[in-house]
Amino acid sequence: MGLLQFLVAFGVLFVSSVVGLGVDPSLLISVFQDYSPGAELKGLSQVQGFHDESRAYVFQGSSRNVRVPEETAQQMLQKLKGKSEFTVAVTLKQELLNSGVILSIHHAEQRFLELESSGQKNEVRLHFQAKGQQTHTEIFPYTLADNQWHKVSVAISASHVTLYVDCNRIYERVVAVPFMDMPEDTSFWIGQRNSAHGLFKGVMQDVQILVMPQGYITQCPDLNRTCPTCNDFHGLVQKIMELQDILAKTSSKLSLAEERMNGLDNCYCERTCSVKGVTYREDQAWTDGCKNCTCSNGTVQCETIVCPPLECPDGSIAAYVAGECCKKCQPMCLFTGQELVEGDRRAVHHPSGLCLLYECKGHTMHKVQNSEECPELSCPEAEQVTITDRCCKVCRGHDFCVEGNICMEHSECLNLDAGASCSCKEGFRPLRADNAYCEDIDECAEGKHYCRENTMCVNTPGSFMCICHTGYIRIDDYSCTEHDECVSGQHNCDENALCFNTVGGHSCSCKPGYTGNGTICKALCDGLCLNGGSCVSPNMCMCAQGFTGQRCETDIDECSEGFVECDSRATCVNLPGWFHCECRDGYHDNGLFTANGESCEDIDECKAGRSTCANDTVCFNLEGGYDCRCPHGHNCTGDCIHDNKVKHNGQIWVLDNDRCSVCSCQMGQVMCRRMVCDCENPTVDLFCCPECDPRLSSQCLHQNGLLTYASGDTWTENCQQCQCLQGEVDCWPLSCPPVDCEFTLVPEGECCARCVSDPCQAHSVRNDITKTCIDPHGITRFSGSSWLKHGTECTLCQCKNGHICCSVDPMCL
Repeated sequence: MGLLQFLVAFGVLFVSSVVGLGVDPSLLISVFQDYSPGAELKGLSQVQGFHDESRAYVFQGSSRNVRVPEETAQQMLQKLKGKSEFTVAVTLKQELLNSGVILSIHHAEQRFLELESSGQKNEVRLHFQAKGQQTHTEIFPYTLADNQWHKVSVAISASHVTLYVDCNRIYERVVAVPFMDMPEDTSFWIGQRNSAHGLFKGVMQDVQILVMPQGYITQCPDLNRTCPTCNDFHGLVQKIMELQDILAKTSSKLSLAEERMNGLDNCYCERTCSVKGVTYREDQAWTDGCKNCTCSNGTVQCETIVCPPLECPDGSIAAYVAGECCKKCQPMCLFTGQELVEGDRRAVHHPSGLCLLYECKGHTMHKVQNSEECPELSCPEAEQVTITDRCCKVCRGHDFCVEGNICMEHSECLNLDAGASCSCKEGFRPLRADNAYCEDIDECAEGKHYCRENTMCVNTPGSFMCICHTGYIRIDDYSCTEHDECVSGQHNCDENALCFNTVGGHSCSCKPGYTGNGTICKALCDGLCLNGGSCVSPNMCMCAQGFTGQRCETDIDECSEGFVECDSRATCVNLPGWFHCECRDGYHDNGLFTANGESCEDIDECKAGRSTCANDTVCFNLEGGYDCRCPHGHNCTGDCIHDNKVKHNGQIWVLDNDRCSVCSCQMGQVMCRRMVCDCENPTVDLFCCPECDPRLSSQCLHQNGLLTYASGDTWTENCQQCQCLQGEVDCWPLSCPPVDCEFTLVPEGECCARCVSDPCQAHSVRNDITKTCIDPHGITRFSGSSWLKHGTECTLCQCKNGHICCSVDPMCL
């Protein structure tokens, strides 16, 4: 079975299970079922709905807070988190001309998912979050605010969105893939964007989010649902990209492994230990003085030898033996009341000067024949010393240690008057009575150190160190004092913050007029910076391009200021924050979209059938227009054809679909214009002339809650144009001039995209699947694909129409 056949079969099976058995609860967010608004909620009450099978609620008034409780919202949104295929479905009846939000899932300024219906602009707007924290808005021209019941479904499947109204597919669009990575404290509002804006007025029922393919079938079971979704295809492409990445990493690892194996074919490798120039193999044991040691995984592990008690037989005594830690039983000799062991010597000096030397051998003292004469001493006789184990005298201060040093590591030999002795070095203790073997003393563990407050004791061979705690600096070897990071400049406070020294550290607090956590402080302007302006210092705004004024409240009219010179076939149109050269009536753009309007060309209204000439006249094309001419010898009426209806010459009428526009027929040509507003006229139409509405109830509150606008006022906020109409705020994305280029970016502080030549600077790419990239491992990457650079965890690479662009994600470090 082919992949497409499999997906089709799977789709039929899946959908039939949904229709026949109901939706799996783990895939369904049913707002009014999971969350039951209480009767005490102001502006919300239960009413009769489109049907009687579920609850319906009427949304009224301007003071309400229909927000799903945080715990319930988290349970709902957990089903949606990370998903790129889902459907928002609702049955509603919206009041005439109302502009309101159906549902909004957002965190601060990030709108993860929001569905809005504008009765003022006759639009349905879908706002959602894409990767890179970019909010995308799709606008569907359609009227829902007509006081009629409608079934509405917006189905999102990866990069594909479809709008269904009353079981009819109205629009299909290709969009950016939604990114539903929502933080825990994301808020979920119904019938409004927040407590003050986007207030929906009307009735809603069956508000649902279905996290599954083709979720619209719950409203309209008879719609075609056998085809695989865009998300299925997107998932397959993603899997191919993941397999490419795995292949690249595997190829690299195999290549490296092959190199290593070529060098290890004839080797046997194990971790060894090197001690005093001797190499020991894994698990090999040895004795080092008074310690038993083992090599374990390349590390030396030693334990002190515990000597057992000895019971020596008669004729022997316990004595140390060279190369052994513990005493051994040795043959004993008795000589002048002394107990000597094998090898011990004693000299007997006679007053006559004769000397006899004896040595213990086999329990008996034997005379040692000594034919050598004693060397001549360089010291006076008073400085000469008689030694018990030899016949020859030595000078006082003789170096006995060089004759045979038995002192081992960490023990040092000391010269005495008549011989040598071992003594443990400072910081070590003896492991046996003669001090020949010694071990390190852990002063830290045994409390034998002098480290004072604000320090930590660290043991070293023969000694210890006092390390300062973090945030402290050294006074001497044993004590530390607090480090003033504020004075030294070693702090992380923002330049607009105050630094306060604390015990072991410091704290930061933003200066008056700034807000933040101290490490990052932003100027505070009490929300007075308008039209995208940013607060750069207390009560000082830096305006976005195209605006000016103390609060960035004034739009720069580039057209009237003479900044722009448009072609004669175009006219300069000023818009909030920018401008563009728009083709004059009678002209249209040829598709090149030049900035100054040079791409505008004449429309032949006669050929295009766009003239309003009546049948008794002849259309004659003119540059930028047309003329309705009466043939020679005819008596023409001068009537017009408008919307397939005859309008008489001189007739004036109001458009059926726009009551604010007045049209007239003048010698075969229809001329339309907006209604002239005369606010002095008491019968003026306030819908067409909102600026004439003096009522306080028609005023609107700005998003920052600090400014009010009169009905008819417009302003710009977060790249949206907003308008106050009879007490309701409606906002829509700013219209931007078309950009016909491969790579575009939206500069910081601006709203519209611009063309760039460097693909690595681009935010958006017009992907061409024929322009692939070859990564360093020889893997072909499609344009639009991304992968982690091999050997890194935070460097992400992307293929942009044949160009590889890599960047480090600072949040990953």
